[in-house]
Amino acid sequence: MDLLDDLLAGVRARGAVYCRSVARPPWAVRFEAPAPLSLGTMLRGVGWIARGGAEPVRIGEGDIVLVRGGAPVVAGDRPGAEPEIVVLDADRCYATDGGPATAGHNFRLGPRTYGLVPDGSDLYVTAEYPMRGDVSERLLEALPALAVVPARPEFAALLELLGVEVAREEPGQQIILDRLLDMLLVRALRAWFARPDAESPAGYRALGDPHVGRALRMLHESPARPWTVAELAAEAGQSRAVFARRFAELVGRPPLAYLTEWRMTLAADLLREPGATVASVARRVGYADGFAFSNAFKRVRGAAPSSVLRDAANA
Repeated sequence: MDLLDDLLAGVRARGAVYCRSVARPPWAVRFEAPAPLSLGTMLRGVGWIARGGAEPVRIGEGDIVLVRGGAPVVAGDRPGAEPEIVVLDADRCYATDGGPATAGHNFRLGPRTYGLVPDGSDLYVTAEYPMRGDVSERLLEALPALAVVPARPEFAALLELLGVEVAREEPGQQIILDRLLDMLLVRALRAWFARPDAESPAGYRALGDPHVGRALRMLHESPARPWTVAELAAEAGQSRAVFARRFAELVGRPPLAYLTEWRMTLAADLLREPGATVASVARRVGYADGFAFSNAFKRVRGAAPSSVLRDAANA
């Protein structure tokens, strides 16, 4: 287990919604309410994508684009293109000259495939991820609103297989597409966070350090263990003082402060599980009693764990 494994635990694709857009220039599609995280790629041609009225960004063939939700997204063959089609959700889209009243399964050409012409030169594929819980939110917070990851050799085989599978309708098809999406997301995130100018989640870059990285993995493997700085330093093979200083430099906070924040993030998700109680969650994240856990949770999260339980019950 490592940091990226944990952050992606709530992002695993399950019934991911794909949209395979076939087009001939000029073209543009507006996605009105994208999911919290979507992944797109140009399998053929070159496109431009803009989120929420920001400046369009070029997508070359084989590039992968990661888009955070919260604002409409326009993809087209050129910057500033006016959308011909508006996608409202997985089941409804309409032509702009017809208006929302015509929304339905318009322009369907085949499985997960939509467009005005069946043999268009450009092919843009997008898939939406449901994001669940506070652990996944830490990943979203580290990503920009729109990130274009340039084509890489390790993307090629997955994108080729995606191009074949996305237009099929055979037994087990959704499982194949979900796993392809998971692999593409992990590879794209690795590539993005490796950029020197990218803001990565707290602790991500420290995984490459032979000492601090080992300690981080231990914290993520056993977050409920009653760790001390001395024990972590011993696991890391460093003196207590050297380890504490190096950890804070690479991660941005002291070891036990990082552990407490991580425990509270895990706890926020655990509190939303059916049958959860403050006491049961406290034990799962390393607290002997609910009182100490509640104090820590309120200090870090700004709200009592009982309020999370009530919100989950009323959801």
